[in-house]
Amino acid sequence: MAGPGGVGSPVLGLDGLSVFFTLVVAVAAVPALLFARDTPRETPHRRLLDALTVAFVLALLLVLAARDAVTFLAGWELMTLIPASAILVARRDAPVRRAVFVYLAITHLGGVGVWVALLVLAHAWAIGGAAPTGGLQAVVAVAALIGFGTKAGLMPLHAWLPRAHPVAPAQLSALMSGVMVKVALYGLIRVLFWWDGPAPRWVGLVLLALGLLSALGGILYALVQRELKRLLAFSTIEHVGIVALALGASLVLAAGGPGPGTWSALAFAAALLHVAGHAVAKALLFLGAGAFARGTGGGLELDRLGGLLTRMPWSGWAFLAGCAGIAGVVPLGVFASEWLTLQALLHVVSEPIAGVALAGALAAAGLAATAALAVFCFVKVAGLVLLGMPRSDAAASAVEQPRATRTALALLAGLTLAGGLAAGALVPPLARLMPGGGAAVPHGVVLALPSTGGLPVVGIVVALAALTGVVRLALRGPRAAQRPAWACGQRVEPAMAWTSAGFAKPLRLMLETGFRPRREVRSDIRHGVVQQVTHTADVPHLFDTWLYVPVHRIALHGAMLARRLQSGSLRAYLGYLLGALVLLLALARTGWIG
Repeated sequence: MAGPGGVGSPVLGLDGLSVFFTLVVAVAAVPALLFARDTPRETPHRRLLDALTVAFVLALLLVLAARDAVTFLAGWELMTLIPASAILVARRDAPVRRAVFVYLAITHLGGVGVWVALLVLAHAWAIGGAAPTGGLQAVVAVAALIGFGTKAGLMPLHAWLPRAHPVAPAQLSALMSGVMVKVALYGLIRVLFWWDGPAPRWVGLVLLALGLLSALGGILYALVQRELKRLLAFSTIEHVGIVALALGASLVLAAGGPGPGTWSALAFAAALLHVAGHAVAKALLFLGAGAFARGTGGGLELDRLGGLLTRMPWSGWAFLAGCAGIAGVVPLGVFASEWLTLQALLHVVSEPIAGVALAGALAAAGLAATAALAVFCFVKVAGLVLLGMPRSDAAASAVEQPRATRTALALLAGLTLAGGLAAGALVPPLARLMPGGGAAVPHGVVLALPSTGGLPVVGIVVALAALTGVVRLALRGPRAAQRPAWACGQRVEPAMAWTSAGFAKPLRLMLETGFRPRREVRSDIRHGVVQQVTHTADVPHLFDTWLYVPVHRIALHGAMLARRLQSGSLRAYLGYLLGALVLLLALARTGWIG
């Protein structure tokens, strides 16, 4: 398709890629709006929140349909501002205001890259009728990676995401984590593969590096979280990284010839398939977390939940399906796209250039480690949230949610279960959405899941179904009478159960050098007798410590220096203008500016 238009009347339209992302938005938005119907009537500003949620969905669709730079940027800004407004409508306490401020600050600073990329592209297409080349193409690619990567949550530009998503209402969290970050990826794909494409190989290598950092960093930080929605937010960073790995592999493989080869197109299809699978599963998990928050009337600290599968069976089983799907359990959810991405990365390893092959090997190893850690993470989530005894009175008195919420969760759970089975039929049409992908993947070809012919998925499904049937038959027999649990003579209490920190402690000890956990033990001793021992521990976010805190300190220092220039003296301001004019004349005389 042609590049983005310049200034003029708004131009809207849809092509195959836009239609795909529109369907992804719809699949997450319909259940989210159903969930919003069950918002308690006593919730302050309920109607305004519902209106802002609908407006948010429309802003997402506007970005997807925009065919000129001005309309795209207008939708982009609305996509940022509307959820911030909705969060503040729902909650206005100081931590939430701080989280919204960080969200707006980082996404707008990073969003400068989107403006630069779109305006340069619009100018190039308006003047030359083609994508820019040479240094200007590199400028657009870097600006797009920064701008769209910030909104997508790619590390190290992700700091807003684990702050904003947890404080938003559940339906808004589902949309932000499920589809807003995907619309940012849509913008990145549109620029790198269409408007500024074909992107050079180094862009693919940068995407591989960012994807590897995001995938591994996201899942590692998710493992050590103790609050459910914050854990899910870090999991989103992980899966955005996996999409970036697939896109990077596609660009690297396409750079070796005149057009995309089969595996370049299949890597592109893997990225889109992962976008859809993650959108469904993550919307399900955030809505499930919202159902648990409503059902318990309390918070979502992992150590204060437990036993919800029995007390909230509809929500619990749907949430369990989401955990299995997001963890890449065969044949659910995102398994097919992760497997196909791994196959594409192994083809990158076979590239003749040693540096490219090494990058592919590192990315493949990182993806394999990420997949294993994701299973570990969501076994922890399912066990602490759904199983065992309730760890608080709120969890013990949890109640199931009304029909609209149950319908939304059941719909998303069904799509999660069906997504893996349908992947084999979806991959060829998704591959043909890539520019030139139609020639790489001929029409009429239906690839076996996961599109390599190397995995007997049908046999696995049949075996799992047979195993489930055998277990069900075995459970019908006589059961032993229940007896009290033995705990070395102690009373069995919820406090004795596994905690979030205890579950992840072996891994945290292995990676202690990287995590750098902080611990503090305080003792209350009176008359030589210990009355109370308090232990606190947390895992600091190293990107905040090493990157954002120093940048924040430098920005404040610069602001203080700039403040001194605001003397209020008219003569001082005239002096500044005169100095600037002299500098511009000197630069013009030396030829630096025309």
